[in-house]
Amino acid sequence: MALVTMKEMLIAARKEKRAVGAFNAGNYETARAVLMAAEKENQPVIIQLYNRLFDSEKAYDLAGTLLRLAHRAKEPVALHLDHGATIQQVKDALAWGYTSVMYDGSRLPFEENVKNTAFCSQYAKSFGASVEGEIGHVAQGDETALTQVEEAVEFARLTQVDALAVSIGTAHGYYKSEPKLDIERCQAIADALPEVPLVLHGGSGTPLADVRKSIEAGIAKINIATEYMDTYLKSSRKELEKLDGKFIPVDKYFDPIVDECAAHAARLIRFFAGK
Repeated sequence: MALVTMKEMLIAARKEKRAVGAFNAGNYETARAVLMAAEKENQPVIIQLYNRLFDSEKAYDLAGTLLRLAHRAKEPVALHLDHGATIQQVKDALAWGYTSVMYDGSRLPFEENVKNTAFCSQYAKSFGASVEGEIGHVAQGDETALTQVEEAVEFARLTQVDALAVSIGTAHGYYKSEPKLDIERCQAIADALPEVPLVLHGGSGTPLADVRKSIEAGIAKINIATEYMDTYLKSSRKELEKLDGKFIPVDKYFDPIVDECAAHAARLIRFFAGK
């Protein structure tokens, strides 16, 4: 199966009322765990790298490793730039072999967001890659601007994005209080854009019952970053405590951490697939 674009995954997922998990990875171990989970569940998956990694050589260096992992994978894998903050980051990701990019202009005025996203959409298509845009703002904490149906329709028409991230009440990071997702808004956007898969950002910690409702209402991609990274960190601390100062080869140290991350990702992938 190996490396594919995000578009083909998400169109199929939306038709089948399921979602593809998109997990943020920051190193070889977190990426490998995601692929192990996808193969265990026989499901497609998206590996994402956050935009800050593109401000250094990390995203470039990781690209080679991730591409090799993806080409060996038994299930479809897309390699995605998450929350691309600049057009240059989008260009870099595509040049380095990423099959999917997001340009996030959601904090910009509508017209500027449209202009930049449309450019990225056209540019990415010349590489045969998929593009995600965002309208409405999924914020840290409580500062969230919900997506308006009319703006979503106009944005999708003008930019020709392959997937659209919408704001329906989730937030990035862990929640301070239980979120209230506007499922009716999500359904209205999906009804107005039947050919455009919708994306849910801020999936970490969102009640699974609400996640299921959002999938039924048109969400086809769910981003998981905070809780996945947290699983990695907690497992790392646990394994370090077990050593109690003793030496162990570093590859053996990471093996149980990768296994725990893979198990966590597999549970979510299975749920998103409706199994």
